[in-house]
Amino acid sequence: MDLHPSLRENVRLLGEQLGQIMVTDRGLDFLQTIEELRALSKQVHQGNTDARDQLIDAIERLDGDELVAVARAFTQFLNLANIAEQHHHIRKIRGDFADGDPFLDDGAVPELFSRIIDAGLSSDTIIDTLSVMRIDLVLTAHPTESLRRTLIQKYEKIADCLTEFDGGPLSPRREAHIKRRLKRLVSECWHTNEIKESRPSPIDEAKWGFAMIENSLWEAIPNFLRELSTHVFDLTGHELPPWVAPVRFCSWMGGDRDGNPNVTHQVTSEVLLLARWVAADLYYRDLKLLIEDLSMTAATKEVQKLAGEKEVEPYRRVLKGLRDELGFSRTEIEHLLRGEVVERPSKIKKTADLFDPMLKLWESLHQLKMGEIADGYLLDSLRRIATFGIDLVGLDIRQEASRHEDAVNALVETLDLGQFSQWDEVKRLDFLRRELANPRPLIPIEFEASEEVWEVIKTFRVISQADSSQFGSYVISMARRPSDVLSVMLLQKACGVRKLLPVAPLFETLDDLEHAPEVIDELLSDPGYQRAIGGTQHIMIGYSDSAKDAGTLAASWAQYRAQTELSAVARKHGVGLIFFHGRGGTAGRGGGPAHRAILAQPPGSVDNAIRVTEQGEMIRWKFGLPDLAAQTLTSYVQSVMQATLMPDNLPDSSWVKSIQSMADKSVGSYRALVRDNENFINYFRTVTPEDALEKLPLGSRPARRKQNGGIESLRAIPWIFAWTQMRLMLPAWLGSDEAFSQMIGNGQLESLKSMYKQWSFFTAYIDMLEMVLAKTDPEVASHYEHVLSGSAQILGLKIRERLNDMIEIIQRIKGIDRLLERNPAILQSLTVRDAYMEPLHLLQAHLLRCDRDNPGQPTIERALMASVAGIAAGMRNTG
Repeated sequence: MDLHPSLRENVRLLGEQLGQIMVTDRGLDFLQTIEELRALSKQVHQGNTDARDQLIDAIERLDGDELVAVARAFTQFLNLANIAEQHHHIRKIRGDFADGDPFLDDGAVPELFSRIIDAGLSSDTIIDTLSVMRIDLVLTAHPTESLRRTLIQKYEKIADCLTEFDGGPLSPRREAHIKRRLKRLVSECWHTNEIKESRPSPIDEAKWGFAMIENSLWEAIPNFLRELSTHVFDLTGHELPPWVAPVRFCSWMGGDRDGNPNVTHQVTSEVLLLARWVAADLYYRDLKLLIEDLSMTAATKEVQKLAGEKEVEPYRRVLKGLRDELGFSRTEIEHLLRGEVVERPSKIKKTADLFDPMLKLWESLHQLKMGEIADGYLLDSLRRIATFGIDLVGLDIRQEASRHEDAVNALVETLDLGQFSQWDEVKRLDFLRRELANPRPLIPIEFEASEEVWEVIKTFRVISQADSSQFGSYVISMARRPSDVLSVMLLQKACGVRKLLPVAPLFETLDDLEHAPEVIDELLSDPGYQRAIGGTQHIMIGYSDSAKDAGTLAASWAQYRAQTELSAVARKHGVGLIFFHGRGGTAGRGGGPAHRAILAQPPGSVDNAIRVTEQGEMIRWKFGLPDLAAQTLTSYVQSVMQATLMPDNLPDSSWVKSIQSMADKSVGSYRALVRDNENFINYFRTVTPEDALEKLPLGSRPARRKQNGGIESLRAIPWIFAWTQMRLMLPAWLGSDEAFSQMIGNGQLESLKSMYKQWSFFTAYIDMLEMVLAKTDPEVASHYEHVLSGSAQILGLKIRERLNDMIEIIQRIKGIDRLLERNPAILQSLTVRDAYMEPLHLLQAHLLRCDRDNPGQPTIERALMASVAGIAAGMRNTG
């Protein structure tokens, strides 16, 4: 088993360039040190027991700048290896190799269309489905992207260099030129600090999201829709109309204020304006190119009227007018950002003001037999407008339920009506429903409240002053009661929001998920509420907090069951349902291939609409390059269409009984260790780099909801990040081990095998566990224990024994001898990375010990941060 030749060659090429740079910077002795460490690491993973002690001794002999340089060397290699793998993945998408994922290759969409037709559905059904499909991909600022934006941009340029080698033999001169550029870029990376000097602000995070759209998605959207339209044409003889946009983009960057005091109403207001400015600027550039292209003279009467009856080049005239208005839009927004008076506002106020005139140009060209011209850059621009609008992204607002309760309570007290916070649910609902129906203003002119309450009120006023098109939905974290939803609706009304934002209660914990159907049933039983929501209810399903609360098996089953029951409630009331999945990159946050996760949802829960968070480093892995982004978008459309038109069968009742039994067993097992074991918190804080992660300036949001709290106050992302760094991956599998073991002990192994082969939900769960377990390393975890606690701990020994049991169980269910043996490309990738990650793990444990014994050493802290970034790069999905 070996890496694909082209991948191996690119990894070697980048590694050689890095080696040359290190020699230039630090001398040949340093490179030899790196090679010695790498050679010892390889011996460790080849079974040489003495090599680990030699490697530990070599690392502990490092001092001063050597610690930083060694950490950076291995980190940089892992980042470069990621670039090579990402590039290789793009070549697979293009069909350069035969070993790609059948679900993602060029024939996957036509094959799905054929199966839909074979199932008795018409080709019109496919077009109709795509025309109304709504997939919202919500970019979040969750802090798991350890790379600086400046390095990401350099890595993208390195990927461009690798692409230039793909076109066949190059002339010696051209090859030398590309290699010189490549070496210069690698040198720039080596001489750039990979760790941010300070935490990004919410505005910085939003700008990072806008840059992702500008640098990748702006090109990917028309490419993806052009290919999808071609598949539709091949089947039906009709292209997709320009206004069809099955995928839209939303964002939490600048809107997610849950536990983040840095996201204020001023920040939200500024982010809304910045998004419109970026959109106006991107469209301005598009129109400049179109003005060059569309020099035609023949036009329909409608276009000639738009341009002026005597205009010789009518298309250019119309485009120049739109371009000028976009210029005024940029100037108008710049004035608003500076708090200045706007002298000449733009006439482009809504997306239709830009889209409709350009659509008339497209129709004119088609009518006059210039379709090839119409379907070039003009159609690309129309599809961008249909997807991004003039707002670029729809900004979600997220706030914690108790903050709304405090605001309503302050209003009730001001009106001398009592204390809302002390009322029972019946009394709360009676008040909220009465006030929602009452046309009088609720907020008095003279209104005294705390700073926190005023921040909530001012946020709703920002919403009221903006266009509803600028927003996605209003997410209520820790939502538990119907009154949590009605409180947000009342606050919107009271603050003058003309078109209420869709309100999505976020059900996060196991208990919340179990009671979610009751909450939604209570809400939908009110005809007034149904009218207010326009017949569609948004619900967000929490992955990270439910998994942290109960373990992944119990959480996954609770999410599945809740969606099944919520779908039944919605059908009973004749209401549409849009589920919002708060997924991340790791197993503990619903991670895994998106298309497989969607197909594993309960039948009927994906009704041609879905919202999904895309967070942290996964945004870069899925959307960082245009070809990758186009493939990701295609997989979303394909899986949503399949789940809608050809949903999975209902699970066998015996399987449901088995999974419920296992979920009950797993949650008890998980909580017995995490909640009830008196030694667990000390173990977690001792053997993981949790304390170091809190120092990392990864995002604007604090790592804890409450700075003095325990495990329960630690956010799910750093909780998972910490376990990932020391390779136990405990949140992903703990509890599942004993649940599966009990089933097997009861003679149910064959039943588990049947569930794996025939039930998409269970297949996705087992495959996810296999991937996670393949990334564990009990020996590395044991080393952290020895270094950071002074001895092997009994608790750690038991955890590692349970981990080994879990690995054996997955192998038995899948009928394999080794994890990932049916996915040799990923297995080999992990094997290659081990040689570079082992030194980083041993170095990190050593640095943690030094930092805890003598805190505040800048060199130690910098080396420690570099090791964290390196391990994150090696693991790929960290939080």
